[in-house]
Parts: sequence; C-alpha cells; structure tokens
Amino acid sequence: MALSTKTSGASLGAKGIPCDALVDALPHPLLVIGKGLAIEYVNTAAEDFFQMSAGVLCRHSLPDVVAFGCPLVALVEQVQRNGTTVNEYGVELSSFRFESTKLVDLYGGPVPVPNSGVMVMIQQRSMAQMIERQLTHRGAARSVSGLAAVLAHEIKNPLSGIRGAAQLLEGECNESDRTLTQLICSESDRICKLVDRMEIFGDERPLQREPVNIHDVLDHVKQVASTGFASNIKIVENYDPSLPPVPGSRDKLVQVFLNLVKNAAEAIGDQRNDGQITLSTAFRPGVRLSVPGSQARVSLPLEIAVEDNGSGVPADLIQHLFDPFVSTKPSGTGLGLALVAKIIGDHGGIIECDSRPRYTVFRALMPMASGDGTTKTAKTAKPNEAET
Repeated sequence: MALSTKTSGASLGAKGIPCDALVDALPHPLLVIGKGLAIEYVNTAAEDFFQMSAGVLCRHSLPDVVAFGCPLVALVEQVQRNGTTVNEYGVELSSFRFESTKLVDLYGGPVPVPNSGVMVMIQQRSMAQMIERQLTHRGAARSVSGLAAVLAHEIKNPLSGIRGAAQLLEGECNESDRTLTQLICSESDRICKLVDRMEIFGDERPLQREPVNIHDVLDHVKQVASTGFASNIKIVENYDPSLPPVPGSRDKLVQVFLNLVKNAAEAIGDQRNDGQITLSTAFRPGVRLSVPGSQARVSLPLEIAVEDNGSGVPADLIQHLFDPFVSTKPSGTGLGLALVAKIIGDHGGIIECDSRPRYTVFRALMPMASGDGTTKTAKTAKPNEAET
C-alpha cells in the first residue's frame, strides 16, 4: 500500500477506496518514518495524539516531536537497522505537547516505501491500565477482608481484657504509674478503632441497590464539607443535569465522595487562599466490563470526578494509592482509599487517580440504573468500546 502525506494526492486501495481514508479509520495513531527519522505520513489519530496537524508533523523529524531519549526513536532505529518487526509494551511516551507522560504500546515494522520507511502504530493504554489496576485493587481489598475477620476475633477480645486490667490498676497506682495505665487504655482504644475500620472490608453482603441521584449525593457531601473541614476552600460544581441514576447505596456513595473531598481538602491545607475543589459529573459512553459467569457486559458511562489544586500525590505512590496500608499522610492508616476502591467495586464501577502538582483528580466510572434500579447490562459491545 503506497502511503503519502495528507498534503499530497491519496492513492487508491481496494475497490477504489482512498488509502488515506482506510488508514484514517484506524482508532490508533499511525506514522511512517523515513530516512533521517523524517516523518513522512501521519493519520488523523496521530494528529489528535500529538496535538499537531499533519502538515506540521510532516515538516519535522521524530526527535523534534518526542522527548529526548524517547523509546519510540530507538524502536524506529532498530527496525531500520534490522529490517524486522519490533513490539514494545508499557512504554512511557513524552512530548512537549503532552501535559503528562502517556503509557502506550508500540508496534513498528518496515514498509515498502523509499528511504527505509518504518510504519509505527501507537496504542494508548490508559483505559486498559485503569481497569487492570482496579482489578488488582479489588483483589487487595478481598485479602484485607479475610484478614479483618481474623483480627476482629483474635485481637479485639484480648484488647478488652488488657484495657480492663489497666483500668483496675489505675485506681491503685501513683501519679507517674497512672500515666502509663492511661497510655495502655488509649492505645488499646486506638487499635480497636483500627480493627473496626478493617472490619468494614469483611462485609461481603450484597448491596441493597436502588436508583441513586448522584447529584443529591454530591450536594450532601458539599454541604457537610463546606460547614466543616473545607469551610475555607471554594467548592465548584460542574454537573451534567441529564445524568441518569446510579444503582447502589446512597449512604455508601456519600461515604466514598466524602472521603475523596476530605482528602482533597487536606491536600490543599490551611495555608492557601486559592484552594479549590471541583465536583463534576459527565456522561462518557465507551467503557464496558464483562460480568463474571455471563456473556453480558456492564456499561460504565457515568463519570463522577473530584478535582483539587493541592500538592498532588507523589509519583512513586500513584500506582499503589488504592492498596491497603498505603498513605501519603504521616498519621494515616492507608485504609481510606482502599475502602473507596472496595465500595466503588461493589457498585460495579472502577476508580482511578491522575495527579501532578496543583492538580489531582479522582474519577469514578459507574454503571447506570435500569428501570427497576438494577445495573443496566448489554449483550453485545459496540466496535469502539473498550472491553475487559
């Protein structure tokens, strides 16, 4: 197939269909790289990916478009050198046009055009990676569930005895020893509270689902936050009023988004006067999850996001943020976000975090309710929808 830049005349493929039209129908960015790493052709998806027009891209070489030391350049050079197909997975791709690094899979191979041409296709992994991480988070939450059941029985009962003994000793101790018995009581109470929080993970009862207006949930969360822990922070609403209900538990959804808003307020802190939390909702069709033991697929078109302009999440923690016992707070237990991931998972949704300095957003993708309040499913998936 002869390829040309978009600025030149298009060649014809089978049945007289222009080759440019065929390649532009691909949902993934495609480039042809020639001698000297010059960009000779890009499709429409590549224009969107690099945020530059074909005319601009084809006036540059590949190193001008991607960051220094980018693995994409090394892949193209390897294909030119060996004349064989090369695939790389989970590659971080950077460019001066990107706000942040993109995780992609790269596919490169030689093409029969002049100047040792190399065709490269880029497949962005953001949604697939989101779903993969969420499944990992659910597995971690289930591990904590089993641990919580053991801890509740094996730790709380002995702690009650220890606390009771300390209280009995307190009445017969002098002042210096009384401080120690009070310390025993307070630390026993602290451990009990931690175990109580972990017991929540052991609740495997099915949700009593009903259609929940997510905007009522967010309005309640905003009211609680504005009159309490976020009274000094501006909270902005950016809602899609046409959003259908979410099937699930209103109280548990309040717990999720109250936790996220509280984390956002703590990330902003008390020292800034420009702190802002944005609550947003949107309808984003395109993601479906397979239902275990069934051929049905659940659509996740409802996006609920909590965004803040705080300090952000450290890069080394972002991939483990929803794992139990992982926390960015010096005194945190690391169970808050793990519980958020569990509750969202119990509702059939997924949650992901994107963060950099002065911008952090937690996005929950949720199913929508059918007429009877249950999760709406579909027998088949449309061609452009991501599945897992």
